Amino acid sequence: MRLLSWLFKLGLFLVMMGFALSNTDTATLRFFGIPEFEWRAPLVLFLLLFFAAGALIGVIATMPLVLRQRRSIGRLRRDADSSTKAAVRAAEAAAPSDAARLSARGESGPRGI
Repeated sequence: MRLLSWLFKLGLFLVMMGFALSNTDTATLRFFGIPEFEWRAPLVLFLLLFFAAGALIGVIATMPLVLRQRRSIGRLRRDADSSTKAAVRAAEAAAPSDAARLSARGESGPRGI
């Protein structure tokens, strides 16, 4: 399975490398037709730049949701821990200890060997 994954990644890399090498023509990027804001670069550079910018914007857009979920998970874990500890304390309080049971039966403790 690992070999298959690496072969897939290698194939994808070769396809992308071929795409980049076949699109080396110079492209012009204009900002609202203003001549001072005109950039010339290979097309693949513009594609890479805008892909990276889109990925960065996507990560930044999801960060508030991720942080909110992490806080919620932390709060739920603390609540679960406190309720588990409370349940253990209640069970210990409700169950009589070994010494109390033995004294109620009139025994002195475990019988030795």
